[in-house]
Amino acid sequence: MRVDAFDFDLPAERIALRPARPRDAARMLLVEGAEGRLSDRQVRNLPSLLSPGDVLVFNDTRVIPARLEGVRPPREGEGGEGARIGATLHKRIDLRRWQAFVRNGKRLREGDTIRFPADVAAMAEQRLPDGSWTLAFQGEEPVELLLERAGQMPLPPYIAGKRETDEQDRSDYQTMFARQDGAVAAPTAALHFTPDLIAALDKRGIARETLTLHVGAGTFLPVKADDTEDHRMHAEWGTIDAATARRLNEVRKSGGRVIAVGTTVLRLLESAADENGIIQLFAGDTSIFITPGYRFRAIDGLMTNFHLPKSTLFMLVSALMGLDVMQSAYAHAIDRGYRFYSYGDSSLLLPHRAMSAAS
Repeated sequence: MRVDAFDFDLPAERIALRPARPRDAARMLLVEGAEGRLSDRQVRNLPSLLSPGDVLVFNDTRVIPARLEGVRPPREGEGGEGARIGATLHKRIDLRRWQAFVRNGKRLREGDTIRFPADVAAMAEQRLPDGSWTLAFQGEEPVELLLERAGQMPLPPYIAGKRETDEQDRSDYQTMFARQDGAVAAPTAALHFTPDLIAALDKRGIARETLTLHVGAGTFLPVKADDTEDHRMHAEWGTIDAATARRLNEVRKSGGRVIAVGTTVLRLLESAADENGIIQLFAGDTSIFITPGYRFRAIDGLMTNFHLPKSTLFMLVSALMGLDVMQSAYAHAIDRGYRFYSYGDSSLLLPHRAMSAAS
């Protein structure tokens, strides 16, 4: 499909720079059925929109402070202070090596040392074909400890470009389910959940499960191709254990719905499902790219924030609900003043209306 088909105009003032407080006070647009019936709700209304026996699936990845600002010292005969280098780690290679997007990477050569704050240093080991770099961190301390000293939370560019990252972001840009270190972008659909909301879901009889997908910074990369068939999706590492897969399969077998909380959860579940829709044990990279025409096998609904124009994530939600439906839903959200992107409001996408769910 033409990438231009997924474009829309978004006023800059619709981009949220801080989350709603409390988190579950965020607005939520309910989109139901093939006809795309729209209803304005709040996230705290979620229990009444689901049915007992449904299950919400969360991503328990934890965002690490993966954005670093440093200096490449001057080379012999160069003079001056060297070159300022910005690095955003986005995929672990091994215990000491990470793949990173690098700002001012043209000033680097393989073998250069980049010095970051708090006595943290890394060698620019290899420039990769996509322009990113492999960075090898010096010393023996775990890289996660080095990042806690020297790194900043890697806010998306549409936020970081408008304000400075601050200490509040260390908690704001982390979900209540965060357990497994490794993400460089938050699974933002779950940012809306609070203990009170979880208690209400429990009372309603809504189950919950967790899996892990370490979200990479590649999720923010623009689609540069003119046609979706020419776009190469970034890879992210994820895992679903056998017990979780078994329980999810049992939910669907008993008539419940599997609702993915976030596109990261959806992508991993779909990667783990076989042709019969049975979710299998999974551990490894996924680079699944979902566009209209895709046959969903593992999920029955999706809770997700509002995404960028012409992004792979807007393509994904269009595959689930239909492009025309999602263009109309986003036009409605913009007209009604919904807040967009990572710190913004939410949507609940249910392609098949459940008659037993309360309205």
